[in-house]
Amino acid sequence: MQTTSESTRPQRGWRDYLGLTARGFCMGAADVVPGVSGGTMAFILGIYEELIQSIRMVGQPVFLQAVFRLRLKEVFQILNWPFLTAVALGIFLAIVSLARSLEWMLENQPIMIWSFFFGLVLASVFVVSKRITKWSPLLLAAVVLGTAGAYLLVGLVPAQTPESWWFLILSGALAICAMILPGISGAFILVLLGKYQFVLSAVNQRDLLTIALVGIGAVVGLVTFAQLLGWLFKRYHDLTIALLTGLMLGSLRKVWPWKIDLEFMTDRHGELIPILQQNILPPWSINGVFNTEILVGLALALAGCAAVLLLERLAGSLGSQ
Repeated sequence: MQTTSESTRPQRGWRDYLGLTARGFCMGAADVVPGVSGGTMAFILGIYEELIQSIRMVGQPVFLQAVFRLRLKEVFQILNWPFLTAVALGIFLAIVSLARSLEWMLENQPIMIWSFFFGLVLASVFVVSKRITKWSPLLLAAVVLGTAGAYLLVGLVPAQTPESWWFLILSGALAICAMILPGISGAFILVLLGKYQFVLSAVNQRDLLTIALVGIGAVVGLVTFAQLLGWLFKRYHDLTIALLTGLMLGSLRKVWPWKIDLEFMTDRHGELIPILQQNILPPWSINGVFNTEILVGLALALAGCAAVLLLERLAGSLGSQ
């Protein structure tokens, strides 16, 4: 038996799967930072729609029937498992290897890391919007709607929330839904839910119970939300792309490098963390001396733009082989 989805999958060799793992690594690296979406990276790297459709198959009746009847060969024929395994491996490697260093960068060099990701997201808006060949008033309205929605969402104040098992599962489900949406960061959803520092600490300290609970929620949310996204891409492809472009554009509010902290809350370790920030323009001088931080931020933003354009070209060359 060969399913329709299997027959239309691209033929890949080990180098292709190594490339998919590298793309997954880029997704995982982006997902660790609040305000940057792994879905954005998947879009740039040309694997977004295949990723959504592959995840969507897990919730389809034909797949569930094969699982319940223990037809393992049929299960693997239906599921695009080599693709999903390669991407998931890259995401896992990025989270495990970069979580600690990114946590340090966010605490000690926030302007540097936010500048780079600002450039990355800004260039991503341009790259993703090119997927629409013919614009219309409806598509422009979708961009405006997505921009406004993301802009308001990233301005919300994080809440104090419980650390119960059910809330960790719920947090994982909501975060993963955002994680596969370009422009909305799953990590930022964890920030809004008051669980970003908690989950990041669990990863760094190898707290397997917390990781497992969040993972269970992520799997349930991922499979469920992929059904909707897959349907939207099939029925309203350009409209969906326009909406996602707007989401990325609105998320630039979160990744603007220069901010002042307005409100704080105390985390479970007794440390103050900012919960409400305001974007500001950087001062041109500090104590009468030119603020070189502006040049560093600009250079890193340009580096982020260049990285996106380079990744797009690389993805295009790999896809044409």
